[in-house]
Amino acid sequence: MLLLRVELPDRPGALGQVATAMGGVGADISAIEIVERRSDGHVIDDFILAMPPGSLAETIINACAEMPDVKVLWLSRYPDQWNLESDIEVINRMSKQRARAAEILTEDAPTVFRCEWASLVDRKGLKVLHATERAPEFTADQLRELGDLAKAGRHAMGEDWMPDWGDVAVAAAPVDEDRTLLVGRQGGPEFLDSELFRLEHLASVARA
Repeated sequence: MLLLRVELPDRPGALGQVATAMGGVGADISAIEIVERRSDGHVIDDFILAMPPGSLAETIINACAEMPDVKVLWLSRYPDQWNLESDIEVINRMSKQRARAAEILTEDAPTVFRCEWASLVDRKGLKVLHATERAPEFTADQLRELGDLAKAGRHAMGEDWMPDWGDVAVAAAPVDEDRTLLVGRQGGPEFLDSELFRLEHLASVARA
């Protein structure tokens, strides 16, 4: 499966035209989600799709590039077992296990935000409390480089921050007085304003 993030005009028919262009090169679209509406008249959508065996990923990029005012922002592999998951579904799970709400959000964050990993950290002790399988093994210095983890924010970390990881896009949101949730994408794309807002909201819900 592939995750394709596309910027397109926010007008009737634009989404259908993009989907038709993708289908024209053999893409099988499993899901579409609006990620962000912008004030400049554009919308950012995520497409979860599969390409025919032997097809190059560049094929679908070229199909989108041929359309006016359409831009591919990101293309990456997407685990077959992951489905699009709504914030409401995560909130419902957290409400059923309030004592583990922050841990549940950590485990679900990669699916909800389409990122590689998530870590719940003790920002005072600068240590990891709970993390997903693909999360880095942070040192205290690496966490310290993210700045004030008591505030929500986005961080573009260079390849010197985490050896062998390359550039990493990180978003952070405090859960309570001691803990902060970190989510990361190796190589990008950067987290959008709407994604940071959602992360902050879910982190506030996870506050025990």
